[in-house]
Amino acid sequence: MAKKIRVLVVDDSALVRQILTQGLNNDPDIEVVGSAPDPYVARDKIVELTPDVLTLDVEMPRMDGVEFLRKLMPQFPMPVVIVSSLAERGCKITLDALDAGAVDFVTKPSSNVMGGLSAMMGELCAKVKVAAKVDVSHWKGRTVVAPKARIASHALSVSTDKVIAIGASTGGTEALRKVLERLPADIPGIVIVQHMPPKFTKMFADRLNDVCAIDVKEAQNGDRIIKGLALVAPGDAHMTVIRSGGTYVVDCTPGEKVCGHCPSVEVMFNSVAKYVGANAVGVMLTGMGRDGADAMLNMRKAGARTMAQDEKSSVVFGMPKEAYERGGAEKLVSLDNIPEALIQLLNQKTP
Repeated sequence: MAKKIRVLVVDDSALVRQILTQGLNNDPDIEVVGSAPDPYVARDKIVELTPDVLTLDVEMPRMDGVEFLRKLMPQFPMPVVIVSSLAERGCKITLDALDAGAVDFVTKPSSNVMGGLSAMMGELCAKVKVAAKVDVSHWKGRTVVAPKARIASHALSVSTDKVIAIGASTGGTEALRKVLERLPADIPGIVIVQHMPPKFTKMFADRLNDVCAIDVKEAQNGDRIIKGLALVAPGDAHMTVIRSGGTYVVDCTPGEKVCGHCPSVEVMFNSVAKYVGANAVGVMLTGMGRDGADAMLNMRKAGARTMAQDEKSSVVFGMPKEAYERGGAEKLVSLDNIPEALIQLLNQKTP
């Protein structure tokens, strides 16, 4: 019999602790070994129970989840899944928690409708299983490291009418930041799908905008794809790229989930294959599942250049692996080397 994933639930609400414990224990692969109402009790129970994964509320009295993570991860790194509210403050703290080492997050349902609770528990169980396999040992003794220097603008030579399309999921918030903050201000236009709910995508885009030489914003219907601008798909809509006269623009439209997601990388990459073709460069970053893998192959068949993040630097080697094994990604590249590899592909003519 396979060993169950041992989980510690941390939440200041006794009712939430009960709901999460029951929901997680209903999964045959998961066992909740304990719960804690705050980080102080959690700290002692981590030492006592040695759980495999922590589920953590971010908004708690005495010490919030982010402060706890900043203390925990450098001393006792372990996979953490955040359980967050959709309130604006909850969105901000959740993004802070991802920066502090959390693997992923789920959002609490906005109402007590059983369907919403059931969907949330299904998502939490899936993300706990993924988190249990993530190696977070690099957080041990970690200190804040200054970002590497941006690539000089003169590194670009052939970039007219190019479009860069990037897909990401679990671990993608940190990976996208590491890539985008090193790109020059005159990089060709970028379109991004990062699996995230509404509200989170705008706040995430605003954060990237603060640290990057390029402009970053949450996409709106009709936005033009222009040099020096990255457009992040909104959390409740599929983003597609279309040709409008001599320019590329994005269409953001709510729809059914594709490959389990809305926005979906598959939808965006397929539109890039159709309308941008050989003028595109595709990048698949860390993420769970296969979203975008088949569409990246369509991009490559249309003449686009492509790459995917390698296993060692990925938080979850799911989407990049699928893209590479299905022939969509030409090569696997470490996260640190993706900005330079991107510039190289932009400067190469299509094969």
